[in-house]
Amino acid sequence: MKFLWDSALGLLVVTGGLLGLTLPFGKLATAAGVPAMVWAFVISLGAGGVLLCALLLRGQRIRLTAHKLRYFFVTAAVSYALPNLLMFSAIPHLGAGYTGIMFTLSPVVTLVFSILLRVRRPNMLGISGIAVGFVGAVMVAATRGEAGQPADLFWVVIGLLIPVSLAAGNIYRTVDWPEGTGPIELAVGSHLAAATLLLAGILALFGIKAFAPLGGVPLVVIAQVASASAMFAFFFRLQAVGGPVYLSQIGYVAAAVGLFAGTIFLGEHYQLLTWAGAAIITAGVFITTKAQSQAVAKPQPA
Repeated sequence: MKFLWDSALGLLVVTGGLLGLTLPFGKLATAAGVPAMVWAFVISLGAGGVLLCALLLRGQRIRLTAHKLRYFFVTAAVSYALPNLLMFSAIPHLGAGYTGIMFTLSPVVTLVFSILLRVRRPNMLGISGIAVGFVGAVMVAATRGEAGQPADLFWVVIGLLIPVSLAAGNIYRTVDWPEGTGPIELAVGSHLAAATLLLAGILALFGIKAFAPLGGVPLVVIAQVASASAMFAFFFRLQAVGGPVYLSQIGYVAAAVGLFAGTIFLGEHYQLLTWAGAAIITAGVFITTKAQSQAVAKPQPA
């Protein structure tokens, strides 16, 4: 476990894989009538609650400051509440696999933000890997969803907003990371803040009746909470070890998991161009991973 905790590649694979499971779970939930905002609330409350229990059992506490509160709520809105709401709204129209591919655009947007704001910048090999992944993502995006069922342009645009929100969160979490604060504490505070924001929105828009459909998918709820709790424990550690641009590569892994899960377990069908793009995206992951190992071996001056 210590090797995994210190390995950027290991953290990338585990975090991205667990994130990818959110896609088929989300499709099953929304198909059962669970509103997108409610399912996003389940993820944040479940992950925040489980990680809080783990933190307390280790004898640790969350010490609130004005800086931490700001960090919790900005991260909650930009990194969790908004992208999850967009994702679960788009899945019924685009499919779990196709929506997952939208995650692959996050590294490109993160790179643009990172360069503009002068946050950690990848080397040329890293930029090449991201460019390769982007080519694959464009190929997939051109297919507009499942084979024979092209989605409305509106939902494609909604899907494209997911990586923009994720990229903004990647950069913000790096530049405003509270000094001396561990990744588990940040995960707990951010998710509980996201749950608070989402609960307010649910009660204002739908009322308490919006939670009723959850009773029809209890096993999916349990599986989602378990995977989300594990994923976010590794997520913030990957942020610290790899930086914002490398962190954004979890979208590549998540997209692959979502694509295969949607095809094998949910009966989704995609064009050959979609699969070819996914293969190119995978090549981009290997290139950026190689670039990351070179950056660690030969650190560049800021």
